[in-house]
Amino acid sequence: MPGTFANPKAQERYFAAYAEALRKWPVPAEERDVETKFGPTRVRSSGPAGGTPIVLLHGVMGSSLSWYPHLAELAARHPVYAIDSIGEPGHSVETVAVRTDDDLAEWLSEVLDSLGHEKVCLAGVSRGGFLALNLATRSPGRIAGVIGLEPAGFAAINVAKFVLWALKEIGPWLLPAAIQRRIVAGDPEVRRTLRPLLFATFAYKAQLPPQHVFTDNELRAIEVPVLLVLGERSHIHRAREVADRVAALKNPRIRTEIVPGATHALTLQQPGLVTARVLDFAEANPG
Repeated sequence: MPGTFANPKAQERYFAAYAEALRKWPVPAEERDVETKFGPTRVRSSGPAGGTPIVLLHGVMGSSLSWYPHLAELAARHPVYAIDSIGEPGHSVETVAVRTDDDLAEWLSEVLDSLGHEKVCLAGVSRGGFLALNLATRSPGRIAGVIGLEPAGFAAINVAKFVLWALKEIGPWLLPAAIQRRIVAGDPEVRRTLRPLLFATFAYKAQLPPQHVFTDNELRAIEVPVLLVLGERSHIHRAREVADRVAALKNPRIRTEIVPGATHALTLQQPGLVTARVLDFAEANPG
C-alpha cells in the first residue's frame, strides 16, 4: 500500500508549509516530475551545466527542502538535483507500492536515467544515504561516487530509542533563537524554516520497506568511491564500530570519517562541514 496523508486537511497543511519553505531555496531552480514505474518523482534542478552532477537524497520523512542551506555553494559550480523520495511526504506520488530494496534501486535508477548525465555523485542523508548505497550495491552504472552522511543500513535501528532521541532533538526547535544558539549547534534560522514542515510531516503515513542492514559481501562488492561521514554520537549506529568494520573489509573504495561530538543530526549541527565534504567529494570523483 502506498504512503498517504491521514486526511485531505493534513495534506493541505503539509503542502502549504512546503511552499513556504521553498521560498528559502537560494538559487534559481527548475522543477519537473519524472515518470517512474512507482509514480511521478519531483526533481528540482539548479546550477550550471558544467561540473560533476550532484544528486541529493534526503532523510526519512523529510523532503528535498532539507538541503536548502547547502544549495548556494553546491550549485555555484555543479548541476544539482534535489529529489523528493518516493513513498515519503513531498511532491513525489507513490502510485505503485515500493516493497523491496530492489524496488528502491529500480526507482532511483529510473530517476537517474532521466537526468541526461552519464555519471552522477549521490549525496544522501540518513535514509538517503541508504538509498544511494543500496543502488551502489545493485546497479552502479550511473554512479560516479556516493557520500553518505550518517547513512542508515549499518545497524538495526531500535525504533523506540530513535524516537526518544528524535523528540529530544526536536525540543529545542520550539525555543527562541537566542536560547537555541546557546544549547544546540547549527543555525536556528534553518530550524525555524523547517519546523512547520517537520510537524506537518507527522500526519503522513509512510509504508516503507523494512530497513535493510548491509552485509559484508554487499559492501565488499561496491565498485565506486564511497565516503561515509559519521557522527561520533550517532543514535542509529556506533560510529567507531562502523569505521572498524569498513576497514576490515579491505575495500579501498570505501572511506570513513567520524565527526567529533556530532549526532545523527550532523547536517544541522555542522552544515559548513557537510557542504565542504560534498563539494570536495564531487570534485574528486567526476566519473
